Amino acid sequence: MTRPWRIAVVGSGPRGLAVTERLVARLTEQPGDRPVELHLIDAVEVGCGRIYRTDQPEWFLMNTPVGLISAFSGAQDDGPARAGAGPTFDQWWSARLPGHPGPEGYAPRAVYGRYLGFALDAIEAHLPAHVRLTRLRAAVTDLEPRGGGYRLTTAGGGRLDADRVVLVTGHAGPAPAERTERELLDFAADRPGLGWIRGDSPAEMSLDAIPAGAAVGVLGLGLSFYDVMAALTVGRGGRFTEDADGELVYRPGGAEPVLLAGSRSGLPLLAKGDNNRPPGYSFKPVLFTPDRVRSRAAGPVLDFTADVLPWLTAEIDLVYYATALRHSHGPGAAEEFTAEVVLAGGAGLPDVRTIAARHGVAGMPPIDLEALARPFAGRTFAGPEEFDRTLAALLRGSVREAERGNTRSPLMAALDVIRDTRWVMRECVDFGGLDPASHREAFLGSFVPVSSVLVAGPPPVRLRQALALMAAGVLRVVGPEVRIAADPVLGRFTVSSPRVAGSGTPVDHVVDARVPVPDLGRDPAELTRNLRGRGLWTEFVNRDAQHAFRTGGVAVTTAPFHPVDCTGLPDTGLYVLGVPTENTRWFTQVGFGRPGPWGDYVRDADAIAAHALSGVRPGEELPARATPAYQ
Repeated sequence: MTRPWRIAVVGSGPRGLAVTERLVARLTEQPGDRPVELHLIDAVEVGCGRIYRTDQPEWFLMNTPVGLISAFSGAQDDGPARAGAGPTFDQWWSARLPGHPGPEGYAPRAVYGRYLGFALDAIEAHLPAHVRLTRLRAAVTDLEPRGGGYRLTTAGGGRLDADRVVLVTGHAGPAPAERTERELLDFAADRPGLGWIRGDSPAEMSLDAIPAGAAVGVLGLGLSFYDVMAALTVGRGGRFTEDADGELVYRPGGAEPVLLAGSRSGLPLLAKGDNNRPPGYSFKPVLFTPDRVRSRAAGPVLDFTADVLPWLTAEIDLVYYATALRHSHGPGAAEEFTAEVVLAGGAGLPDVRTIAARHGVAGMPPIDLEALARPFAGRTFAGPEEFDRTLAALLRGSVREAERGNTRSPLMAALDVIRDTRWVMRECVDFGGLDPASHREAFLGSFVPVSSVLVAGPPPVRLRQALALMAAGVLRVVGPEVRIAADPVLGRFTVSSPRVAGSGTPVDHVVDARVPVPDLGRDPAELTRNLRGRGLWTEFVNRDAQHAFRTGGVAVTTAPFHPVDCTGLPDTGLYVLGVPTENTRWFTQVGFGRPGPWGDYVRDADAIAAHALSGVRPGEELPARATPAYQ
């Protein structure tokens, strides 16, 4: 009797599903005689995971247009949906559910979770005869090498033995509180009526505990801020309507609190530009390429500021001015400008702005990423009213520009370059591609937060809603460098900005809307602690002769991403993909593949699938005392 080859995928969010899809696609394309068992395991909801769980409220939105998402590695064809061929998110929604917003619209995360569930159902419905897929809802708490394979233990005491294990555990929960936060938590615990909600997925936060009319401080102005904002307004019965000028007006439901929000920059993430590109469009950089970056570098290890950023800036400028020329002088003028820039780039880094001036766009303000993302740097405000007016004008400008879209707005087209060339950036920075100091300070400390504000934002409607809430007095952004402090005299928290005079305001509840930063050493999950304790997971330390930067990410090899154990060697039966490896690799939190040619998301999943199946060999006999698949 031939023993089944058993693969466990721990974590069934989008990346875990992508690995499963590629495993089944490969098993379908290359049928064999040996039975294969796939075990897909998730603690919350098998198929979509915690972040896209289908029971969460529909006011939690994704920030990627529906038309740019697919759970299948190949296009839909005349056959049934199955591994390797299936409908995009847009095709599925338009055919099966009401409320489809069109390919440029944005979906509730719960609806995407339903699509992921559909994809898993389709994969399972068309398994090859020798393949079995088992879904297991359980929290894996331990993993230990055992007899050439691995034994997984779950929270209920169950055990599963597997030949290969793919760890795609996703976003961690809140880490243990550090001293300052612990003191504030203790302050709240000692005073009835005060509350502190720690950072997590907004769908997991106990926001219902906040009473109507309460003053609530919100830490952070990123994507989770917008989710919290929606939950405490629309989720409390409020609604938005349009006035005669098309501006949103907030109609209170009566149960909402008052929100006082802030962050280090004081600027909410700006609106993502509407996507006007044709289906299947793929941006191809002409200046910011790995070869060009390395051609001018002094050595194999790069300095971000000297070697990488200049080429990215040149590509951004090229697209910015070419888009403007296309609309002002026609496609021919844009093509001539681009050709001259590319020719100049053959001899080194081209001066794109000087070339643009010769082509008739000298009057356009140059793009300054830092200034766009940090408009309040070095500024002070006489009071909350002055800051409110300044912020509202910035947000209205962001909405106007975003609604022009990424083909009509030169600025939106240029900022899309940052998103479209993430694969180039990853080739430059992943696996210690940058020197440690540059990695920590110039890249993660400066560029990443700036780029997040500019290109990782929500759809424009979220900013329009924020403006309506500001006008209704339900939301106030306190200002930059926000501070939360305990006031023992008042018995309340205070939220304030040192840059905005008179901004200090007492609040009764605080919501930490900052996404927990991946950090192997502080991850509270029992599985993570045990993997570290057994030496199977180690932290990637980017080091040179002068510096050692502890990144917080799991140390892994290049594809297929084996973890590097405490002996410095890869464990070739394990694979780690996604958020736990952040900072070893960059921008691992993406939760979808795109229709059309494969990008890194699908290629990564396929590399793991190919290697995990390489051990399948017919003829291996089942041991006399076989271990059941799950005990």
